[in-house]
Amino acid sequence: MKGIVFREFIDMVERTFGEEMVDSIISSSELESGGVYTTVGTYDHTELVTLVVALSGETDLPVDALVEAFGNYLFGRFLELFPIFFSHATSFEFLDTIHDIVHVEVMKLYPDATLPDFVSEIKDNGKTLHFEYHSPRHFADLAVGLMKGAFEHWNETVTIESKDISQGEKQIILFICTLQD
Repeated sequence: MKGIVFREFIDMVERTFGEEMVDSIISSSELESGGVYTTVGTYDHTELVTLVVALSGETDLPVDALVEAFGNYLFGRFLELFPIFFSHATSFEFLDTIHDIVHVEVMKLYPDATLPDFVSEIKDNGKTLHFEYHSPRHFADLAVGLMKGAFEHWNETVTIESKDISQGEKQIILFICTLQD
């Protein structure tokens, strides 16, 4: 996992819970990196899991809720850092470009990145998005947070239904997103 994700997580924790919390979760975790991340470095995704679990233990907030909140936060940061990707008319149009446009550009910047796969289809005259998340790293809650960040950015009310269609070690979640009138 790219270091930019780790840096943004550390920044979110510091902004939300304070610098002492960052120190606490890093010092209580046995991290191969020592908790030092550069934006262009590559780190084992299990370190992020370890940090989230430590944060959950310190805050009594559920791990899935923290990961989703981080996804929402990360959307806002990506919007600030990479505004060129966010010129779409709707969140569904944006989400439909993640795999074929956004991730292609990410791979140009970070050729060693290991990204999740997304399969998407807009249906019902733009009212429904079928959005599949595929990854062996099991961060579907992060994808939910990113989607919710997109819905907020485009000021849309969207319900999300999810179906776990995982196969073997790979997590596959089908999100059925429906735009509310």
